[in-house]
Amino acid sequence: MTTATAINLKPLQQDLDGELFYDDLMKSIYATDASVYRRLPLAIAYPKHEADLKTLIAFANTNHITLIPRTAGTSLAGQCVGDGIVVDVSKHFTKIISVNKDARTVTLQPGVVRDYLNLHLKPYGLFFAPDTSTSNRCMIGGMVGNNSSGTTSIQYGVTRDKVLQLKTLLSDGSEAVFGDLTPKEFQEKINLKSLEGAIYKTIYTELQSETVRAQIHKEFPKPEIHRRNTGYALDKLIDSEVFNESSKPFNMCNLLSGSEGTLAFTTEITLHLDVLPPTERVMVAAHFNSIEDALTATTTCMQHKLYLCEMMDKIILDCTKNNLKQQENRQFVVGDPEAILMCELKSNDKADVLLQAKALVSALDQEGLSYANVILMDDDIDKAIELRKAGLGLLGNIIGDKKSAACIEDTAVALPDFANYINEFTALMKAYNQKAIYYAHAGAGELHLRPVLNLKLSEDVIMFRKITTDVAHLVKKYGGSMSGEHGDGIVRAEFIPLMIGESNYKIVKRIKTVFDPNTIFNAGKIVDAFPMDEALRYVADRKEPEIKTLMDFSASQGILRQAEKCNGSGDCRKPSELGGTMCPSYRATKNEKDTTRARANALREFLTNTEAGKNPFNHKELKSVLDLCLSCKACLNECPSTVDISTMKSEFLYQYQKENGFSLRAKVFAYNNKANELTTHVSGLSNFFFKTKFTSSIIKNAFGIAAERSMPLVSCKSLNKHIKTIENKVIRNKIKTLYFFVDEFTNLLDTKIGLDAIALLQGLNYELKFVKHEESGRAFISKGFLDQAKDCATKNVNIFKNLITENTPLIGVEPSAIFTFKDEYIMLAEDKEAAKQIAKHTYLIEDFLHSELKKGHISSNQFHTLHQTIKIHSHCHQKAMSNQLSTFKLLNLPKGYTATIIPSGCCGMAGSFGYEKEHYKVSMAVGEQTLFPAVRKAKPDVIIAANGTSCRHQIKDGTHKEALHPVTILRQALL
Repeated sequence: MTTATAINLKPLQQDLDGELFYDDLMKSIYATDASVYRRLPLAIAYPKHEADLKTLIAFANTNHITLIPRTAGTSLAGQCVGDGIVVDVSKHFTKIISVNKDARTVTLQPGVVRDYLNLHLKPYGLFFAPDTSTSNRCMIGGMVGNNSSGTTSIQYGVTRDKVLQLKTLLSDGSEAVFGDLTPKEFQEKINLKSLEGAIYKTIYTELQSETVRAQIHKEFPKPEIHRRNTGYALDKLIDSEVFNESSKPFNMCNLLSGSEGTLAFTTEITLHLDVLPPTERVMVAAHFNSIEDALTATTTCMQHKLYLCEMMDKIILDCTKNNLKQQENRQFVVGDPEAILMCELKSNDKADVLLQAKALVSALDQEGLSYANVILMDDDIDKAIELRKAGLGLLGNIIGDKKSAACIEDTAVALPDFANYINEFTALMKAYNQKAIYYAHAGAGELHLRPVLNLKLSEDVIMFRKITTDVAHLVKKYGGSMSGEHGDGIVRAEFIPLMIGESNYKIVKRIKTVFDPNTIFNAGKIVDAFPMDEALRYVADRKEPEIKTLMDFSASQGILRQAEKCNGSGDCRKPSELGGTMCPSYRATKNEKDTTRARANALREFLTNTEAGKNPFNHKELKSVLDLCLSCKACLNECPSTVDISTMKSEFLYQYQKENGFSLRAKVFAYNNKANELTTHVSGLSNFFFKTKFTSSIIKNAFGIAAERSMPLVSCKSLNKHIKTIENKVIRNKIKTLYFFVDEFTNLLDTKIGLDAIALLQGLNYELKFVKHEESGRAFISKGFLDQAKDCATKNVNIFKNLITENTPLIGVEPSAIFTFKDEYIMLAEDKEAAKQIAKHTYLIEDFLHSELKKGHISSNQFHTLHQTIKIHSHCHQKAMSNQLSTFKLLNLPKGYTATIIPSGCCGMAGSFGYEKEHYKVSMAVGEQTLFPAVRKAKPDVIIAANGTSCRHQIKDGTHKEALHPVTILRQALL
């Protein structure tokens, strides 16, 4: 291969209609996938069409470099890591080309997300069955490359079983379409005077011998193991009428599926689809006191017609305890099990599926190994499945440098061998003083087994190889597959000769050579593999950088380890159509640079590799990658590893601006409350300037505010001034005394909402107390003015620490302000213990009222019965740190009210972000994903509810509709 420094990339950049990047930031972002490896690529290409791919192939041949195909980049074995050009097709190759309902087929490009495909197919009554844990962001091209399986394989098979045809570009740039061939058609292919012809001829020459085929059958994994990806699937190729008396046609797709992009570049995929599964379902969650008991019971469970048989062990379950999003999903867990088997049954008849569940529970009870068999139905099944799917990411929550290492996590054996194999595996782990992690596909004979290692230490890197080698020999003993569904990549490719035999491996090499003589496709994978213990993410025995921060990141053992929690699982790439909020900027741009993962990768790279004595945050690349972060905090909730980019961005801005200065605009936004306090005395004049087009444009130009954006208007009288006349109201049937936090937005911009909140609380028989306090500091935090934010936090904690208790909680109206008490104050305040105690008893007003509703302190009888339809958009911080269901429940409390939640993600405003002229287009693009269309579709008499001041402003600018705060709606309904 030619060295990177000798290659001029500018001509290639000019020749592509798509984009080519080779700056340090982009290379660092693409240096890793979801594996333990790191290789700095030469460049990253976003091809727009097949012509771009042909240009890249020609360039690779001329310059003797390799192309690394990539879709979502969630590969666990290092398939997407390499030294050449990463070719990311996830942005432009995203078309669903055609669906044939009668034939039950779909043709699409490789960048289509699996769950998005099934959303598109649902009206046809069809779906693509293989269901990986990453199904809401993984793409079909990657699934074909890895031959993915997922939870449903015991019923529907694996990706290879579904691939009918692949349209590809070969290593010489020629096009080839691979699909079913009769023996006659196969012979015609052999006679072609082209690379395609040479490929077919080599395949036939290599596999025609009966002795060779017998050797393949002997050495390859047992055929009853449907999850087998070790090397190229020679065993599937010979199972066709070209090589024996089988009735199956020859199809090269069997070879290309699982080939990890090492043989050809796929541009279109035709898949066989299944009819949607039965609608009625029940899950039995069997709880066990040991892994051994769960494995023994798996055989019993698999005697029933299961659609899913998944296992989670105690380590995985413990990781869910402190994850906000997963706490609700784990409600079905009884006691403290060592393992849970999740067994799903289905039928089109509800009585039938209940009988199936009863029979399974009876069998488990009779066996006597499980101590609890919980029956789940409806949404509770989805919650349990989501909990299981989060397993990989949740492992990133393990604090410190010891992490679960993906190396032996993909072994599969025949089900009759399963218990014995796992018992031997457990004994092997004990010899290494390892308590491994066990989870996933028990019913398929595959558990994702992971040792816990610190790959920053050379002794653990040595163990990394030793464990993998010993397990490879154990898998071979049982005729299993070292790579069940995650592929060989870098971590397991070294062991392919052992797993399939040296003679068969030589055939694999010769097939690779005819397909790709210049090794331009994903070098170092499957054939002539990279060493499995080199090019790891971390340099072994490195001296850990000491990075001082103003915010307290000790919960993660420092900001660097907070960034390192990202394991690359890519949850931040799910499209808006599939729900959730993370990551709004990626959803708008479709650029990897704008994902949570990319920001964590960049922080890890630059904080680690800064020269000694220099400010580790002073990198323009970090400023660039964090620029479009909206600080929505969705990553705090939706990222299984809770990689909180928002707080890291605040720390970065603080450190970077200390070095480079704070801009005038940043100061204006950070100190906007102080400015509003001044202008409230002349609100009529200031509002005139803000509303008048001429004066408004001057102000906007002066401070870099988008011309299209409306300006917020200041109240003529602050809420604090109003309070002086109403604060001593006597509540006759007082339920509880509350402290009311007058945030800076409600005080000076949304005064009426504050008055509505006070009237509502008092009308519901709550006594309110008001104390003089500081602003929340939200604007300071978001703009990186952390000295000022720390001052606010420390003063407010000192003011409230002797006042706020379980019986006298703190209540706030604006989510972005009140949640600072529950989040950043714990990292900022001098008295952190006091901050933690206050946080326990601090509530968003809807959350507090919902808790009181559940206690019976509030009822629908306190509200009128007029009919009203409401659509709810909730603030991102509420979604991330609380639950928008509290708002939903409250707005459905009046008997005549019907409220529904808009599945809207982030509104796109994000405080000052949406005002800034360079961010305006992204801000509006985020709003257009779900929120704006839903608001526009609403009938004129439908009330739009939004509890965030930024959200209401964004809705007004984006749809010209006024949104009301939930407290205003409830106050109007109060009798």
